[in-house]
Amino acid sequence: MPIWKLSLMSWLHKKIADPLLQILKKGAEPRQLAFSTAVGIALGVFPIFGVTVFLCAVAIAILRERCHAPTIMLVNFVVTPLELSLVIPFLRLGESISGGAHFPLTKDALKLVATGQASSELLLAVLHALIGWFVASPFLFGTTYFVSFPCFKLLVQKFKPPASPKQSLDLDASDIKIKVRDL
Repeated sequence: MPIWKLSLMSWLHKKIADPLLQILKKGAEPRQLAFSTAVGIALGVFPIFGVTVFLCAVAIAILRERCHAPTIMLVNFVVTPLELSLVIPFLRLGESISGGAHFPLTKDALKLVATGQASSELLLAVLHALIGWFVASPFLFGTTYFVSFPCFKLLVQKFKPPASPKQSLDLDASDIKIKVRDL
């Protein structure tokens, strides 16, 4: 196996698999994990770069104990490539919903943006992408929740922490005293 594949696998294990296993082993509720995953995906694909961490932090502050903060942030991190790939579909969806002009995605578009010649068109394109995200995000949220809930039920059962010794012993103080006297 090439070294780059080994290093990629090591990175994925360290950054994604290990944190997920830690979350599962802590004994979180499957509903809370599914809800947090859905929130993380819906906010993580927000079409403006660099804003998703702030949006997730605001959601965590608002939802408090109803969500699982590490899960939201982990999912936000994992869906970053999806965020990048959904900007154009959100833009086109927003354009079709609003009936707006088609933003040209040509090789000269970035040059026009950099020189400031496409500022009003770019702002309109961002607005269209936001409209597309606003319409699509409830569907992303619902689909993610209903798909991930059964998965988390199985995973939580598989990785639930073992019962503590205090829970497995059903003895009270009087039982212990009697056994000590009998010796």
